[in-house]
Amino acid sequence: MQTQADTRVVVDSVECTIRRVRDEERAELLVLWERAVRATHLFLSDGDVLALRPLVAEELASRALDWWALALPSHEPIAFLGLTEGTIEALFVDPDYHRKGVGEALIEHAQRLNPGSLAVDVNEQNPGALRFYRALGFTTEGRSDLDGGGRPFPILHLRRPRPTGSPP
Repeated sequence: MQTQADTRVVVDSVECTIRRVRDEERAELLVLWERAVRATHLFLSDGDVLALRPLVAEELASRALDWWALALPSHEPIAFLGLTEGTIEALFVDPDYHRKGVGEALIEHAQRLNPGSLAVDVNEQNPGALRFYRALGFTTEGRSDLDGGGRPFPILHLRRPRPTGSPP
């Protein structure tokens, strides 16, 4: 995966920045995660969200993923992206900014960092996320009955092919 400096993007007529996540804002991103999950993962119970919270906090604190934030001019993150080589491991957008190009801007950022195909896993019970990824050219390659933690939340494995003209 390539490294990249901050990227300027216009979201809902506001110039924002895609930049690396800062250590001091990881707790804030956990709050953003919970807001996003409660707005989009309607199949999760309150208990499920509370059980996932410490796992997400641990992941956000780790260096296992390449973490990126999309931030307003005030530097407040409104979305974040976790990447590994060729795979989107996490993408969460503050519900106040849904359908304003935030998620698409982060997907395009991930594509610039990974010129090959991009993969992402999506909860089958999250039809909004599935529509979002399909609209951006992702197709279903497989399905698992359980999520990565062995919970009964089916996962669809999606992939978007390498863009034409990108190096192999």
